[in-house]
Amino acid sequence: MSIKENLLQIQSSLPENVTLVAVSKTKPVSDLMEAYDAGQRIFGENKIQEMTDKWEQMPKDIQWHMIGHVQTNKVKYMAEYVHLIHGVDSLKLLEEINKQAAKHHRVIDCLLQIYIAEEESKFGLDEKELQELLNSEEFKSLQNINVIGLMGMATFTDNKTQIKKEFEYLKSVFDTFKIQNSKFKILSMGMSGDYKLAIECGSTMVRIGSSIFGGR
Repeated sequence: MSIKENLLQIQSSLPENVTLVAVSKTKPVSDLMEAYDAGQRIFGENKIQEMTDKWEQMPKDIQWHMIGHVQTNKVKYMAEYVHLIHGVDSLKLLEEINKQAAKHHRVIDCLLQIYIAEEESKFGLDEKELQELLNSEEFKSLQNINVIGLMGMATFTDNKTQIKKEFEYLKSVFDTFKIQNSKFKILSMGMSGDYKLAIECGSTMVRIGSSIFGGR
């Protein structure tokens, strides 16, 4: 099936309240343009340099989402245009995003990454760290960032029961903190292999790459 057919099939299967981020990392601009021509306007990349190259070449009505781990020294390269940064896992990173956003007179939307997997390689905050961050005076003083939800990555496993447990945990954390933070609207969880399960567990944003663009 073509990229367009894959995309339309996935779009038609998503509930209205779920946003599709087409994960286009390592794919050429021609592939992205095929998805763009089929109506997709939200693309996710996990390397800032690659995302910036594509932003420069592609139509300006695209929303670019940074879904990978962010190094503070690279924030400046995307501050001019990035729409949403998914994987924010420290106050230090938020402060840098705030600083770079201010230079461009922007407020940048961010999601805080929660650690839900049983793997050492995944980044993220635990519930206590999340609480401390949101309650800190330093966080409250940041004028050029807008934290609008949470993001998480499940363990890379075929064990659906485990993945479901992790997604349900993230949803419960989201619900708890949403009561205190009226800006919390987005729960970004679910990828090509598990997005249907993520939606069942309450995801409002899914990050899908290989099911649209094919394997890497």
